[in-house]
Amino acid sequence: MTDVIFRVRRGVGPLRGCHNGGVREREPGLVRFRRYTWWSVPGTAVTCLVVFVGEWIADPDVPVPARAASAAALLATAVASGVLLSRRLAPARSGEPPGRPPLGWLAAGGAGAAVLGAVPLALGNYGLWAVAPAIMVAIAAAVLPPARRRVLLGCAAALAPVPGGAASLAADDGQVLYASLFPLGLLVFSCWVTLGPLWAWDVAARLDEARRMSAELAVKDERLRFAADLHDIQGHHLQVIALKSELAARLAAADPARAAAEMEEVRRLAADALHDTRAVVQGYRRTTLDEEIANATRVLAAADIDARTHLDPSGPGRLAESSRHLLGLVVREGTTNVLRHSRARHAEVDYRVTGGTARLRMSNDGAAGRSAGPPGSGLRTLAERLHAAGGELTWEHDGDRFTVAATLRADPNGGPE
Repeated sequence: MTDVIFRVRRGVGPLRGCHNGGVREREPGLVRFRRYTWWSVPGTAVTCLVVFVGEWIADPDVPVPARAASAAALLATAVASGVLLSRRLAPARSGEPPGRPPLGWLAAGGAGAAVLGAVPLALGNYGLWAVAPAIMVAIAAAVLPPARRRVLLGCAAALAPVPGGAASLAADDGQVLYASLFPLGLLVFSCWVTLGPLWAWDVAARLDEARRMSAELAVKDERLRFAADLHDIQGHHLQVIALKSELAARLAAADPARAAAEMEEVRRLAADALHDTRAVVQGYRRTTLDEEIANATRVLAAADIDARTHLDPSGPGRLAESSRHLLGLVVREGTTNVLRHSRARHAEVDYRVTGGTARLRMSNDGAAGRSAGPPGSGLRTLAERLHAAGGELTWEHDGDRFTVAATLRADPNGGPE
């Protein structure tokens, strides 16, 4: 048995399914990545504030007024940090301009960080005073536009050594170098652990938007192909029909026999146009099993779905042209259903000829939460057509898996695969 496997690897980012030419906003991969980033960035910032500053506030040696002021400032800074970073991670809608920075929360967080810096510094704690200001600067840089972000970071880096160094010089405690350089290092570290994951989030969001556009373009390309086929057929036939009808009108009085012959030709052309149009609508024209399988792989990949295809058409018997077209339509309908109705991350297409029977099986893992009935009239219509051709089409919903299976008898004298 020859088993040819085509596999399209999923990229980083979400899954989006096509629906009515658009894109259904349901991206499990990106949602999980956002959840991880939320816990890692805002969670880390708030945890550092609570652990380091909270431990200092709980120290009984710290004066009560300083503890009270720092506790209120810690609460304001922690809440503002969580809100600012949550808004920064909120997925923007396609085409929606970025909103203005939340100045109220920035002011609340900045005021709280200033208190949490001034009180420990006044008490000579050179290792703690820069924690809250450094974290708040990194968070403010994350929500500001790029131009203002650069100005903020430059000013913060230039000013970071000044308060601690000045306080150490005034106290003459010999810790000028530590008091000056530690806040700068803490600022760099805070910006690194905050802005780095947010940059990765932005890259993933842009990749997701590119995949969304790719999936939309795949659907639009298919519509354009159908429109071009229909235009080619109708344009040619209608042009000839118009010319022959005009000729018949001119000959009606002078040569009735020839006029009747021309009108008979018009009738024949109209019948051909109707047949060709039906062929396009039903998918016969330029629809083959091999092309539809290849197209399914490309379209599913554009929607960020792992598409694995197993092909073994080397069994005894061959499918006739009409049978290959029918199975091609099953692949097309199955692919459309995956994009439109599922939340799949993986899909499989298995086609093989065994025991004189062609068997096509399509499955995906995105049916969780869907009803057990058929996704629409498309499969029921195809089931009737396969039944008329001596085959069978079934579908099954089991947990999060949806499977479509088609069988057709292979004709030993049929055309080549």
